[in-house]
Amino acid sequence: MAVPADRKYAKTHEWHKVEGDIVILGITDHAAEELTDITYVQLPEVGRKVSAGESIGELESVKATSEFYTGISGEIVEVNEKLNDEPGLINSDPFGESWLVKIKPSEMSELDKLLSAEEYQASIS
Repeated sequence: MAVPADRKYAKTHEWHKVEGDIVILGITDHAAEELTDITYVQLPEVGRKVSAGESIGELESVKATSEFYTGISGEIVEVNEKLNDEPGLINSDPFGESWLVKIKPSEMSELDKLLSAEEYQASIS
């Protein structure tokens, strides 16, 4: 699958997409494929303050449990409640409806430390 160029990527396979003053975070298609069928998502609490590089939740699959991380610092302003009932969305639509959290960044420039689409693609090839 192509890696969308409109976002930044962490080496831990999370994507970060800027929309206005909010950053939407999800996991990549590569990560979803590695985990196989995702059966449960543990999302963080809205209002939680997070730091770049911090584990903010877990994904459980038939194969393994994996943490997911944020590449930016800020405050969780929304979580994708739809994933509580439909965790498999992450497998079927990793770059769309299956976003995990929305973060109000405290320092937008932290995104500059993340990988471009081309750099991320090269790291998984």
